[in-house]
Amino acid sequence: MYFKDRTEAGKLLAAKLAPKYRFENCAVVALSDGAVVVGAEIARELHCVLTMLLTEDVKLPGEHDPLAVIDQNGSFTYNNMFSAGQLEEFSSEYHNYIEQEKREKFHAINQLLGSGGLIRRNLLYGHNVILVSDGLKNALSLDAAAEFLKPIRTERIVVATPIASVPAVDRMHLLADEIICLSVVENYMNTNHYYENNKIPPHDKIVRTIEQIVLNWK
Repeated sequence: MYFKDRTEAGKLLAAKLAPKYRFENCAVVALSDGAVVVGAEIARELHCVLTMLLTEDVKLPGEHDPLAVIDQNGSFTYNNMFSAGQLEEFSSEYHNYIEQEKREKFHAINQLLGSGGLIRRNLLYGHNVILVSDGLKNALSLDAAAEFLKPIRTERIVVATPIASVPAVDRMHLLADEIICLSVVENYMNTNHYYENNKIPPHDKIVRTIEQIVLNWK
């Protein structure tokens, strides 16, 4: 399944979510800049807050798949596709490299955030938390979000994404109370491949979208 752009994908997801969640306490948590474009349409339709959990991939030299992700709080979440033995081996062999990558990626996140974070836990307590992606090749960002949400008492955790790989969907079933996925792809390509117009606004505009979402409720 292909989409005109991320805005169209967000509207399609919003239409799926509205009948059940339009009058419930909800909070949309986007998992990337591109996901904010998708999530904004959901937040507008549901009249709820929109926020973002920033993460950065940590990859080992020569590896295609990320070893882990680090979020804006410094939490480090390993990729569950690797076995415990593999992770132990990587951690031992690449210890110094991994620690350096952690510092650099965390610094990069904080440069994007500026003086304040984009996600506040108090906005999520007691709410239906809708985790939104613009496409999930793997579930690593969801694992990071699940770790972030552990200390928070939420009503339900819903994952909403236009497109996802089979392994990502399998992981969703373990992490979420409900899944809204418009298309499941067996051989997942780059997320941008599934959008005719795949341009994402600059980060400062993404932040303004989050800050102004209440003004754009339908």
